Amino acid sequence: MSEIRLLIARHGETDFNKNGLMQGRGIDAPLNDRGIKQAKKLASYLKNYETDLLVSSNLKRAIQTASYYSESKGISLMKSSALDEMDFGDFEGRSYDDVITELAYIDKAWRRGEIEKKIPGGESPLSVYERASTAILTMIKEQEHGLITLVIHGRLMRILFSEWLGFGIKNMHQIEHENGAVNQFVYKNGSFSVVYLNKTTHLNGV
Repeated sequence: MSEIRLLIARHGETDFNKNGLMQGRGIDAPLNDRGIKQAKKLASYLKNYETDLLVSSNLKRAIQTASYYSESKGISLMKSSALDEMDFGDFEGRSYDDVITELAYIDKAWRRGEIEKKIPGGESPLSVYERASTAILTMIKEQEHGLITLVIHGRLMRILFSEWLGFGIKNMHQIEHENGAVNQFVYKNGSFSVVYLNKTTHLNGV
């Protein structure tokens, strides 16, 4: 099989990010002023690459972020709900401080490998992985070669990358991510290899 390269970026900042509020699939917040600046910087960086397929999640913050690149490069943007952020259920919109005890209990279960455990009213890491990974592998199969650029979400990246890199989803906490950061992978012979993770040098000054 031919080699596929993937650029995977996290969306720019929203006020939910800024204020330490839980923001998953159930929150469709727009970028704030800093997030817009990050998205523009990201677009400038991505213009160095010839993207064959550009895809964002179906959430406003990812679509907005990807749109700056789409418009500057003159390429179409595809949207996929399979790439939406994890559904944080009952925790959506609440501050991390308010849910820290409940979240810590769930996080400990995940770290023990109980990745099928759901957030109350939300999703499990396993179900998130299955929906997003299936969609990405389908894109790879259909594209066959070239470069795919994805604009997605922090928790989703942790879930995907930890499994792709062989850590296992239970170790997703080891994956760092920042708003507007870029990650690069190569997919070849049925497996992913990493080129770089959480690159933020293009965001200098934001």
